[in-house]
Amino acid sequence: MSLVHDILTSTPGISEWSFVVLCLVSFLGSAVSAAFGLGGGALTIAALAATMPAIAIVPTHAIVQIGSNFFRAVMLWRHIVYTWMLPFVIGTIIGAVLGGQIVIALPRHILQAIIGMFVLYAVWGPSVKATRPSHATFGIVGGLASFATMFAGATGPLIAPFVKASAGERHNVVATHAAFMSWQHGVKILTFSALGFAFGPYLPILVAMVVAGIIGTWSGRFLLNWMPEKIFRWGFNIVLTAAALRLLYSAALEALK
Repeated sequence: MSLVHDILTSTPGISEWSFVVLCLVSFLGSAVSAAFGLGGGALTIAALAATMPAIAIVPTHAIVQIGSNFFRAVMLWRHIVYTWMLPFVIGTIIGAVLGGQIVIALPRHILQAIIGMFVLYAVWGPSVKATRPSHATFGIVGGLASFATMFAGATGPLIAPFVKASAGERHNVVATHAAFMSWQHGVKILTFSALGFAFGPYLPILVAMVVAGIIGTWSGRFLLNWMPEKIFRWGFNIVLTAAALRLLYSAALEALK
C-alpha cells in the first residue's frame, strides 16, 4: 500500500484523488475518441486545466493524447489515408514553432479562459465546413490547428471536418484523424521540450494516464453496444459544458484578484 501511496503522491501539486480522477478521465476520454473519432481530448484538457499548473497543462495533455491517438491509429492502420499527410505535417511544424513563442508567456487564468471558451465552442458552436481537399488546404489546416493547439490543446474538432471530407468511410475518418493528431501532438511535445519544459516531474501521472488511455481506446469500440449514441452524446456535452464553465469561473476569479 505504501508503494501505491508513493506513486499517487509523487507528482508535484497533484493530490491522490486528483491522480485517480485524471486517470479515470484519460480512460473515459480515450474511450469516447475511439467510439466517435474525437471528443476525448477536450474532456482531458479540461480536467488537466483544473488540476495542473498553467505551464504544464498543454504539454502534459500532448503526452496523454499521443498515447491515445497513436494506439488508435495502430489499431486501424489499414484504414489510414496518407494522401494529405505530408502537407499537414509541414504546416503542423510551422504552426507549433510560431505558437510556442507565445504560449510560454501566458498566465494561468488567460490559458484557462482560452481552453474554457474553446471547449464551449467545440460542443455548442457551429461545425466548421471543410473546403475541397488539397495539399494547400491541409497545409493551412495543419498550421492553424497546430498554432491553436499550443494554447487550447484539444483542436481535434477543428481538423475533423477536413478529414471527414477527404477520408470517406467512417473507419478511414477515425484512423486518419488519429494519425493526424498523433503527428500534431508529437510535434508539440518536441516544441515544448525545445522551449525547456521539464516533463520529468510529471512522469508518474503521465505514465498512468497513458496506460489508462490505451485501455480506454481498446474499450471504446464496445461503448455503442451498451449505450444509445443520442443519450451518450447529450451526457458527454453536459459534462464538457460544466467543465468549461468551471474553467471560465476560475479564470474570472483569478483575473479579479
